[in-house]
Amino acid sequence: MSQPRPLETGSLAVGATPTRDHDTENFPTASLILAKKLRAKVMAFYRFVRVADDIGDSPDLPPEEKIARLDAMERALDDPASAVPEARRMHATGVGVEEARLMLSAFRQDAVKRRYADWAELEDYCRRSADPVGRMLLRLHGDGDNRAANAAADALCTALQVLNHLQDLVPDRDALDRIYLPESWMALAGGEAGFFDPANTARRREVLDAALDRVEEALDRAEALPRLLKARRLAIQSAMTIGCARRLLAKLRVADPVLGRVALGKPDFAKALLAALRQPRSEAAIVAGRVSRAGSSFARGMAALKGERRRALWAVYAFCRAVDDIADGAMPEAEKRRCLAAWRAKLAAPDCVLSRELAWARQAYGVPLEECQAMIAGMETDAADRLRLESEADLDLYCRRVAGSVGAMAVRIFGAPEAEGFGLALGHTFQLTNILRDVDEDAERERVYVPLDLLAKAGIPDGKAAAIVGDPRFGAICEGLARQAEAGFARAAEEIGRFDRSALLPAAVMMWGYRRLFERLRARGFSGPRPRPRLSTGEKLRMAWMALGFGRVA
Repeated sequence: MSQPRPLETGSLAVGATPTRDHDTENFPTASLILAKKLRAKVMAFYRFVRVADDIGDSPDLPPEEKIARLDAMERALDDPASAVPEARRMHATGVGVEEARLMLSAFRQDAVKRRYADWAELEDYCRRSADPVGRMLLRLHGDGDNRAANAAADALCTALQVLNHLQDLVPDRDALDRIYLPESWMALAGGEAGFFDPANTARRREVLDAALDRVEEALDRAEALPRLLKARRLAIQSAMTIGCARRLLAKLRVADPVLGRVALGKPDFAKALLAALRQPRSEAAIVAGRVSRAGSSFARGMAALKGERRRALWAVYAFCRAVDDIADGAMPEAEKRRCLAAWRAKLAAPDCVLSRELAWARQAYGVPLEECQAMIAGMETDAADRLRLESEADLDLYCRRVAGSVGAMAVRIFGAPEAEGFGLALGHTFQLTNILRDVDEDAERERVYVPLDLLAKAGIPDGKAAAIVGDPRFGAICEGLARQAEAGFARAAEEIGRFDRSALLPAAVMMWGYRRLFERLRARGFSGPRPRPRLSTGEKLRMAWMALGFGRVA
C-alpha cells in the first residue's frame, strides 16, 4: 500500500485564500471589540482552524488526502519549529494548541462522516468542532477555570454550530453530500428525500421547529455568559454573539432554509451590537417575551396578576409550554425522553433562563417541586409514539399530572394556597375539555386519551387511532366524558365563592373562556365532523377586560 506523501512543509491550505475570513463568519470571532493584544492571538488560532476546516470541507480532496493533511497539521502542533505557517503563529502566540487539537478530531470526522444518527451524535461533534473556540477565548481572558462560564460558553458554541448546520442544509448536501440534521429526525418528514422535497413544507417545518427549540434551549443556557466574565470586552462580544444567534433563530422560525438561504444582514449585526452595549435584558423579561409570543388564551388570565406574582406565573406557564413543546415536537421518542430527563435535572440544578426563573417562583411562592415533576411525568406519557390509556384511573392520573399540577401551582401564586383542591379539580375539568376538543388532532399523532376500558365496553377494539375516533360508537363515550366536564364546571362555579374571589380572578377568567369553548363542543357534538371551536376576537378582548378588573366574570 502506498504511503501518504509528506506534508510537513509549507502551508497545507487547500487554496491560496481561505473560504472565509473572520469578517465574513456568521457570528463575531476576532472582532475589533476584543483587546488588540489578545486579538492577535485569537487571529492566530482562527487562521489555523480555518485552514483545517477548509481541508475537511473541500469538495475536491479525497477523504484520505484530507486526513493526511489534518494529521500533518496535528503533528505541527507538537513542533514549535514546524514549517506550517499557521502552526508557527500559534506557537509564537502560545494560544489554543489543545483546543485546536480537539477541533482537528472533528474535521477528520468531517472527511469521512456524512450522516448523523441522532442528536447526541451531533452534540458530540459540536463539542469538538465548536465548543473549543469558546473555551480558548475564556482561557485567554482569564476565565479558563470558571466552570459556570465554560458551561455557558459550550452551550453558546453548540447553538451557533447547529444554527450554521441548519442554515447550510442545502449547500452542505449539494457540495459535500453531508447532512448534520440527524437521520432519525428527517425520518419524521418522510426521510431524507421527503425532508428536502421543496413541496413538503409543513412536515419539514415541524422538524425544523423542533430542532430550533433545542437551539433555543442552548441559548437559554448561554444567556448568563456575559455576566459571568471578568473581561468587559469579551462580555460585550459574547452578548453580541448571543443577540446575533437569537436573531438568526427568529429568522429560521419563519423562513425555510431548504427553499432559500436564511442569513443575517449588516442591520442585524448592528442591532445586536447596540443591544450588547446596553443594559442586558433581565431573565424575567426574556421569559415574559416568550409568553407573549406564545399567544395563548392562558396569558389573558395571567393579565389579572401584577408584579412579582405575574412574573412567577409566567415562569410556570413558560415551563409548562417548554415541556409540552418537547412532548409534541417532531423528534424521535428517544430524543423527547432525553430532553424531558434533562428538565428533571434542571429542576434540581437550574442552568438556563427558564429553569432559574422557575426556581425563583418556587421559592417565592412555595410552589412544590413535586408539581413540576408531575408535569414532566405527564409529558413523558405524551412523548410516546403511540399513546393509549388503559383505564379511567389512568386518565384521571394523566389529568392530575398535566393539568392538576398547573392548578396546584397557580393557586399558590395567586395567593390562595388554601384553594389547592379547587385548583386540582378545575385543572381536571380543563384537561377533559382539551381532550374532547383535540380528538382528531391527537388521533393524527396516534394519541387516544379515551381509555381502552371505555372503548372495550362500547365494543370498539384497539387499533389505529383514526379508526377508533371514526367509529360511530366513539361519540357516545365522548358524551359521557363531557358530562363529567360539565359537572366539573358546575362544581367550580359553586366552590370558587368559598375562597378569596379577587385572588382567584385569573382562574375565574380562564373558567369563563374554557366554559364557552366547552359549550361549543356540546353544541357541535362528538359524532361526525368535529371542527375545532375557538374563541372569537370579541371574547378574547372580553377576557382581557375582565382580567384587568373591569366587567363581571359570569
